[in-house]
Amino acid sequence: MDAQVQVLVGAQWGDEGKGRVVDVLAETADVVVRYQGGANAGHTVMAGGRKYVFHLLPSGMLYPNRLCIIGNGLVVDPEKLREEVNGLDPSPEKSGTRLVVSGAAHIVMPYHKKLDALGESARSKSGFGSAIGTTGRGIGPCYVDKYNRTGIRAEDLAQPDVVAKKLRLNLDEKNLILEKIYGEPPFEFDGLYETVLEWGRFIAPYIGNATFELDRAISSGKRILFEGAQGTLLDVDHGTYPYVTSSSCVSGGCCTGGSVPPGRIDRIIGVAKAYCTRVGEGPFPTELTNEAGELLRKNGAEYGATTGRPRRCGWLDMVALNYAVKVNGLDFIALTKLDVLSGLDELLVCIAYDVDGGRRETFPDSAAVLERVTPVYRKFTPWNEDISGCRSSSDLPEAAREYVSFIEESTSSKVCLIGVGPRREDTIRIF
Repeated sequence: MDAQVQVLVGAQWGDEGKGRVVDVLAETADVVVRYQGGANAGHTVMAGGRKYVFHLLPSGMLYPNRLCIIGNGLVVDPEKLREEVNGLDPSPEKSGTRLVVSGAAHIVMPYHKKLDALGESARSKSGFGSAIGTTGRGIGPCYVDKYNRTGIRAEDLAQPDVVAKKLRLNLDEKNLILEKIYGEPPFEFDGLYETVLEWGRFIAPYIGNATFELDRAISSGKRILFEGAQGTLLDVDHGTYPYVTSSSCVSGGCCTGGSVPPGRIDRIIGVAKAYCTRVGEGPFPTELTNEAGELLRKNGAEYGATTGRPRRCGWLDMVALNYAVKVNGLDFIALTKLDVLSGLDELLVCIAYDVDGGRRETFPDSAAVLERVTPVYRKFTPWNEDISGCRSSSDLPEAAREYVSFIEESTSSKVCLIGVGPRREDTIRIF
């Protein structure tokens, strides 16, 4: 796996186990960069007998003497960021790891969270469709302000006059919406301004220029790992719109949100579970609403790291995975939670869709079409062995090896890593 600049993306509907894969790859990386999303992400890492859930911090923060960057493509909740920084053991100061927050990253404000919740509630009551299933963390409204060119950026927090002007401008608009449309009380400027200034005092030491930091690191031969959040099928352009997140989760989003030119990327790795899960609303062709789905949820501890919501579970969908391979240009696949499949009475994989009287092996552009598909399944031989102690592919039962080989053959992508348990050491590295 000799590559200087690598990008790691989710190849399904998020929750693929990216945090633990980044944690493994960060062992040989000098710089780890988050490039999109916000506190709606939840990357879980088990290290040193302790569970860490990172919503904003790059997962490389658990290694000493690293440079970890929060890129300009993120929307940052300062309260959540402070909580995560203060929860690190050892602290960045003691471990020698340096955190840089791009000054161009946008800030999630309390009114973003309020509008997120109100908008979700209104959609669910409208009668014209269901809610999106957002996390309520204010992510979408913050990105709206970014593209409306009214957003508050991290660099503004350390400039009292600048942030005061921007805050007044935003409150004039947001309070009007809150009062006139939703009948909610307005935000008071003075109290919110004091909060923002306090955020500025916390975040100012971390603010930097991500573009220059990365250019210097790449030019000096440092190894860079870009960490995406959510997943390909939740991408705002390439996912199951409108049941998507508000950022570019695919590998291309790394260039704009992570400040790296496309030509400097050497390798792209997609993370996929050995089965599928989804949180929130939207089409999910292989969803299991029977005992098998409950067993996957139980054995895989499938509850959202951000919201705690139970995840919808289903069989592996190769139509969707092959779409992710093409959209991202995946070179390798990191396969997680293979151990969860141990002990199942049956094991199926979706290899095509039946829809509108025909069969297709390509992922539909339309979520409405995806809602109508019937998955075409191929049966595989289940295995009963506990594989959590396996440390090489040869240790796996024959049926498990055949399952992995099928994924490689179907995607024309090499599986470079297999997760066989929740801990850092429960990993088969095939490189």
